[in-house]
This record gives sequence, structure tokens and C-alpha cells, in this order.
Amino acid sequence: MEADLSGFNIDAPRWDQCTFLGRVKHFFNITDPRTVLVPERELDWAKVMVEKSRMGVVPPGTQVEQLLYAKKLYDSAFHPDTGDKMNVIGRMSFQVPGGMIITGFMLQFYRWNLGARTMPAVIFWQWVNQSFNALVNYTNRNAASPTSVRQMALSYITATTTAVATAVGMNMLTKRAPPLVGRWVPFAAVAAANCVNIPMMRQQELIQGICVKDGNHNEIGHSRRAAAIGITQVVISRITMAAPGMILLPVIMERLEKLRFMKKVKVLHAPLQVLLSGCFLIFMVPVACGLFPQKCELPVSYLEPELQDAIRAKYGELVPYVYFNKGL
Repeated sequence: MEADLSGFNIDAPRWDQCTFLGRVKHFFNITDPRTVLVPERELDWAKVMVEKSRMGVVPPGTQVEQLLYAKKLYDSAFHPDTGDKMNVIGRMSFQVPGGMIITGFMLQFYRWNLGARTMPAVIFWQWVNQSFNALVNYTNRNAASPTSVRQMALSYITATTTAVATAVGMNMLTKRAPPLVGRWVPFAAVAAANCVNIPMMRQQELIQGICVKDGNHNEIGHSRRAAAIGITQVVISRITMAAPGMILLPVIMERLEKLRFMKKVKVLHAPLQVLLSGCFLIFMVPVACGLFPQKCELPVSYLEPELQDAIRAKYGELVPYVYFNKGL
């Protein structure tokens, strides 16, 4: 029996995006790390199916489950503003495999160097992490605001320098501190760098404003205040994403490494830490992404005075709220 798709809206969220739990379920779906392994041909099929569904011309015999799967692949691999395919490493679905490797080895190699506190290891792993973060931040920006190569290079250098300076500075301050305190230095560096990396990678949104739309998806202007709110929420989400793994994992490893069995298999310490990092990220990526709605709602009265006047002159009181994509 053929499914009736006449009233099916492929862009309607499967879960209520006004609730935290609904957003977490949504991001569990689209940040599924298995989608990273999906072939390019299947991703292209998903985009075609989504576009055909929007036009109401899906092929005969198409089932709802097929459309939902196509939308999952589409949301995981294509940018919501442009519809362009995102690079694999920058996708949120790559946060678990990419983040677990970087976080696990950053913590483990830092642990190995707690005695000598060699700067090359600290600098190298902070550089790797910030390079990854810069790519993720650029990929998941609000694409309505273009960023030049010069701006990307400046933000990359600034964020990396901040992370390394923080790590080296705290390294000096914690030389005589308990080993556990020293193992939290990478998180402090990552948190500080996120506060610089994300705003710098998206500085054009802060300078020119982010595209805001009405309830019917019509563009009605650009707002710097909306950009500041969206970027602030993304910074909070990214720090939240990293916090449990980088704060609790050192405590767990500190306990495990004291076990007689673990002392005999030191070669397994790094792989175990990578695996545990992945366990944290599987849950924390969707939880952190779900802290705030991706499509933000903002009262017109909060916008810049000149933008408020322009909206009221054109629409009167018909547009009480504006909406924008804050990015991830």
C-alpha cells in the first residue's frame, strides 16, 4: 500500500524544538557519527529527495521512512543556509570521532609530560585542537555573512595563540600543584580559546550583522545584536560539550591508573582515554547543541533602533519577532 504524502512537510521538525528534550532528540539524530561513513552518492540522493519533497514531486512508491532518512542525511551533511555540502571534518556528525581522538590524546600526552612539562607537546596538541575547532566553527557559521581568507587566517592564529598562551601560563602556575590539577589545564586552555576562536571565525556577523527573517522566511535585514546573541550561545554550547570529558576524565584516569592491572598495561592508557572521550562526546554533542534552539527567536524591540524603524515602517506591527540561524 502506497503511503499518502500529500500533507507531509519534510522541513517540519520531528521533535518539538521549543523544548530542551526535543532539541536533544533532534541533534542525536543528525549528529549520528555513522552518517560520516555514508557514501557521497547516497548524500546526493538525500538532497534530491529533500528538494523533490519540498516541491511535492516525490517518486511514486516513496515511503515516509525513506524521506525521514533522507532528511537526516541532508541535515547532517548540508548547510542549512546555503544547501551546500559541508566538508566532512567540519560537520557536527564528525565531532565524536574527531573530538575523541584529539581530546583523548591531548589529555594523555599532557599526562605523560606532567613531570617535564615539555612545551612542544603542550603547543602541538593545542594547535591540533584549535585547527580542528577553527574548521568546525567556519563550517557551521551562519553562511549569510561571507568571510575572507585573511579573516579566517587571523582568527585561526589568534585562537591558537590564546590556547597555547593559556596552556603555557597555567602550566607554570600548576608546577607544584597536585597532578590532577595539572591535568585540567587543557580544558582551561580549550575554554579560553573557544571564547576567542568562535567570535573571530564569525567576526563578519558581528561587524555586518546576521541575516534576520520574518515568520515566513522572508529576509528583512541584518542585526549585529542578533549575531552577538547567537555567537554567545554557540560559545556556551561548545564549552559545555567539552567540559564533562575534559574535567571528569582526568579524575577517572587518575583512579584507574592506580589499579595494579592498569600499571601493567600502560600501553593501553591512551587508547582507553580516547575511547572514554568518545563515550562522553556521544552524549554531550547533542546535549550541548540542544541547549539553545538553532533557529532563534528575537523580539523586534531588541534589535538596533534603525532596524526596528525600518521593519515597522514596512510591516507595521505585523512582525513582532524575527528569526535567525545562530549556527552550531
